[in-house]
Amino acid sequence: MTGYAAANQDLGNAVLNIEIKSVNSRYLDIGFRLGEELRFLEMPLREKISERISRGKIECRAYLLNQPVQSGAGGNEHSGGHLNASRERLPNAARLAELARLAAAVQEALPNVQPLTVTEALRWPGVLADETVPAEELNRVALALFATLLDEFVASREREGAKLAAVLNERAGRMRAQVAAAEPLLPVAIDAYRDRLAAKLREAVANLDEDRIRQEVGVFAAKIDVAEEIARLVTHLDEVERVLKKGGAVGKRLDFITQELNREANTLASKSVSAQVTAIALELKLLIEQMREQVQNLE
Repeated sequence: MTGYAAANQDLGNAVLNIEIKSVNSRYLDIGFRLGEELRFLEMPLREKISERISRGKIECRAYLLNQPVQSGAGGNEHSGGHLNASRERLPNAARLAELARLAAAVQEALPNVQPLTVTEALRWPGVLADETVPAEELNRVALALFATLLDEFVASREREGAKLAAVLNERAGRMRAQVAAAEPLLPVAIDAYRDRLAAKLREAVANLDEDRIRQEVGVFAAKIDVAEEIARLVTHLDEVERVLKKGGAVGKRLDFITQELNREANTLASKSVSAQVTAIALELKLLIEQMREQVQNLE
């Protein structure tokens, strides 16, 4: 199912932004787009998503956005408590040292390689990472914010799921009406066949044995008997309604049921001996396909 939720938390010198969205998928596929300073969150966030969601292509994005800070007493504070310009950012000494070691190793192996420029060095991941928020505090705030965000995200998917369930119930009702319309057509088809067969045999045979007609009609009736198919269609439709009423993760179960419905509809079409039954079978297949498309969107 599709869903979306976003939230942010003010940390003083920066704002933590997290958003999560999903599109339809038969399986659970989780992807992350995290800022360098938030890479450590991937595993705990993945676990929390997996605990709540079992189907869908999920994308989670999180990043820190630096913001201006208030100047302290004796500083260049503006009147009325306005914020001053962004605080000074300094490169991470440890990351610079690591980058220098890597650059030296590369230049030793490849003497002709161009040295790093200042701009390239500053763009190296983590060199200008915001170190003002302690890692432990950032982890605590991020997990708490994500827990609230995940509740909102799951609720949005549940609202969509309720709408899809209403659509599926409507399709199941229409299919049930088609099945009910097919049942009285079968005896009529058998009677019509009996009359046609008797007329043809009387024309071809002077002394007609009525037992022969009954045998031929019996064979015909056995070939076109779809009582079992209709009974199974009704049973599968009952199961669709039961599963939708129960709720929860129903997508895979309903996907299997739609396959069974389609199998019975195909058999009904292959045994059809009247235009009306054929039309009903085709309408059933259309409704089943519409249902199958919607089922792919359910968790």
